[in-house]
Amino acid sequence: MANLYLIPLTLGESELNTVLPDRNSSVIRSISHFIVENIRTARRFLKKVDREIDIDSLHFYELNKHTDKKQLHAYLDPIKANLPMGIMSEAGCPGVADPGAEVVRIAHEKGIRVVPLVGPSSILLAMMASGMNGQNFAFNGYLPIPKGEKAKQIKQLESRIYTENQSQLFIEAPYRNLQLLGDLLTNCQAHTKLCIACDLTLDTEFIQTRSINDWKKHQPDIQKRPAIFVLGK
Repeated sequence: MANLYLIPLTLGESELNTVLPDRNSSVIRSISHFIVENIRTARRFLKKVDREIDIDSLHFYELNKHTDKKQLHAYLDPIKANLPMGIMSEAGCPGVADPGAEVVRIAHEKGIRVVPLVGPSSILLAMMASGMNGQNFAFNGYLPIPKGEKAKQIKQLESRIYTENQSQLFIEAPYRNLQLLGDLLTNCQAHTKLCIACDLTLDTEFIQTRSINDWKKHQPDIQKRPAIFVLGK
């Protein structure tokens, strides 16, 4: 039986050879069936991998919030015919903060070998660069949008930093970054540390860890730029 490959994408428009090993390209060239979060993004990425790839000969199965989950078992049918398949996220690593995890779970149930390829994860890169506890950390995805609920969760996450020694990571839609930063500055203690990791792996990369009190004096230009936020001590 063929394998299911988990294929990382670049974070934004960074050059492939700066963040992805050569092995990924050779694996990708052997695959003609892809489960993807966004077909347009996937096609553009594949052309970056190899301009000679015949995109029109490939088969794409879209997996996002609009996908009927009843279809997912059938997505893996090509593997029954010994055809390798690949899963690609919108950016970064499939299965991590990504709906691809649902297909991976089904693959394990079917006894299909799952092969993760090496590539950039904004979550791990931010954690590595934060200077905070990397032995015990949690990724919390998006925080609630309503202000009251968001404030409550921020305080709960900050409490875990001190009671469990657990670093807390989360993200926001880029156009709401400054709103989230304002909520953090309002609701966290002055001495709590906040790392903002923005445009990771790009030429415009920005990574800084400061206390909440210091961030109040030096607010960064992060609006509409992909960012990971890390709270710690």
